[in-house]
Amino acid sequence: MLLVVDVGNTNITFGVYEGRELKKSFRITTKIPRTSDEFGISMMELLRIHSISVQDIGGISMASVVPNIMHALTGAMVKYFHQKPLIVGPGVKTGIKIAGENPRSVGADRIVDAVAAYEKYGGPVLVLDFGTATTYDLVREDGSFSEGVTAPGLRISLMALSQEAAKLPEVEIRKPKSILAQETISSMQAGLVYGQIGATEYIIRQVKKETGYADLKVVATGGLGRMISEETDTIDIYDSALTLDGLRILYEKNIDGTGKKR
Repeated sequence: MLLVVDVGNTNITFGVYEGRELKKSFRITTKIPRTSDEFGISMMELLRIHSISVQDIGGISMASVVPNIMHALTGAMVKYFHQKPLIVGPGVKTGIKIAGENPRSVGADRIVDAVAAYEKYGGPVLVLDFGTATTYDLVREDGSFSEGVTAPGLRISLMALSQEAAKLPEVEIRKPKSILAQETISSMQAGLVYGQIGATEYIIRQVKKETGYADLKVVATGGLGRMISEETDTIDIYDSALTLDGLRILYEKNIDGTGKKR
């Protein structure tokens, strides 16, 4: 089995693959400081709950946008799983052409999503990830990835509202019944959700206009992506496992059946 680990700003998501099938997935929060032992024990317990033992894991693929936890997390992999993980970064074979002014500055999460979308759906494809930030990344028909858009995510927008406006509370992020809100909570929810839908639709239309890709496939992922995808016909596919699939694909491109680098 392959263990894949997506370290995001808000959550660390784990997935366990048997072949190409995602058997289990689970997550823990990123923001709690942990030692390598705490990471190791947490991972082992989560696997045990899902009837998976450490001995079942034959490889590990990992991507991170949070550098300051990587020493402890990687240490846990070595100490408890006795394996050195494949970490997405410079030198890893991707199967796409990462171009632009500074390819090394592209986040590992965006590379993973781009690889998965191109492998699964072909190009040209626009990948939307509704996470802490909302990102829009274009992979052209030849597999080149050089353009993208980064916007505040829904949770960041909510945090800004509730922290900077003294009388505005924290609210649940959900779509109210109507955009015509009659009280504070639903008015905030309307602004957040309908505002995200409107921004999403405009950015997609503008990308199609500037590229000339009338047949551009639009694929969304991320925790809040399903809610937005259900409210607009500009998104073709919502793929909740896109990032985890990307980590599996990258492992297969870089590590052979014996566990050695290709």
